[in-house]
Amino acid sequence: MQPDSLTFILLNTVLANNFVLAMFLGLCPFLGVSGKLNTAIPMGIATMFVMLVSSLCAFAINKVLVALDIEFLRLIAYIAIIGSAVQLVEMGLKKYSPSLFRSLGIFLPLITTNCAILGLALVQTFKEYNFTQSLVYAIGAGLGFILAIALMAGLREKLALANLPTVTQGAALSLMLGGLLSLTFMGFAGLGSV
Repeated sequence: MQPDSLTFILLNTVLANNFVLAMFLGLCPFLGVSGKLNTAIPMGIATMFVMLVSSLCAFAINKVLVALDIEFLRLIAYIAIIGSAVQLVEMGLKKYSPSLFRSLGIFLPLITTNCAILGLALVQTFKEYNFTQSLVYAIGAGLGFILAIALMAGLREKLALANLPTVTQGAALSLMLGGLLSLTFMGFAGLGSV
């Protein structure tokens, strides 16, 4: 598989270079909202939407900034885009699904500071992806985020029913599960290599 092919970019971003489990970006919602599948999946979808919007806008803004020779404004512009996209998601959820809006709580506006989204925009810029590659990269990052948060939520729901020692409950268990998931995803590191 060619490293610049769309299939390679998608699989690599979902599995081998998963933003949460390989790059350790976006851990706040990963650990905070992954208690139940019915909140984890919508949070993953909301994050994926913000990733898509941010990625495509970052691609366009980068072209403008490079043409005007003001690349030093890249970070500020990307942050403004991410904040705007999160506001769109927040307003939509508040209007169409108030119960989900309440269940996501503080973690919904915190998507703005999710380093996975800013990392996505910066990495695609530095890799000099074209429009289609940027789109596939954002979809892969979003799918990888959904996969990671859904796996974590499923494990946490199952372990909530188990009889565990008190020392391993709560945050300790979440961190151990996150570490084990990260180790399992390390097996995808050689995916696509020749």
